Amino acid sequence: MEWQKTAEKLIVNGYRKIILKSFILPNGRSEDFEIFKEGQAVCVVAITSDNQVVLAKQFRPGPEKVLLELPGGAVDAGETPQQAIKREFLEETGYDGNFQFVQTILDDAYSTRIRHVFVATNCKKVAEQHLGDLEFIEIIEMPLAEFREHLRAGQLTDIEIGYLGLDFLKLL
Repeated sequence: MEWQKTAEKLIVNGYRKIILKSFILPNGRSEDFEIFKEGQAVCVVAITSDNQVVLAKQFRPGPEKVLLELPGGAVDAGETPQQAIKREFLEETGYDGNFQFVQTILDDAYSTRIRHVFVATNCKKVAEQHLGDLEFIEIIEMPLAEFREHLRAGQLTDIEIGYLGLDFLKLL
């Protein structure tokens, strides 16, 4: 089952970077794969003291629709995942809470991204949002029972993080 990488080159250098990786497969065949080259990301299942899940309502260009998403974003250079999630959560939502690390997961079989999963409890609004030029986010608080149904409906891009966070908190 050993694969041998023979080459790697950047083929798209836009908002998303794509690299072409070439391998010799275990059967001797050569094959190329397009891979998203992405950095680390963080995401949080954030719950208020009265069991409301804090969500970011925002348009997503892939599915071309508005989704209710878990807050998160990129880990900046020189930043730890713990620093990144606190910063991203505060910037996107204006909320703060008690953060706990859950685990690190792979994003996708065709991506270099890894995601750091967090939960935050006793969340409350402490500031105004500080959104970037490409962010247009409305904050929604959703009752925990309704959030479970939202996960089951599959209408957010971080479903696995939702389940991992609720499992960590013993709220599934």
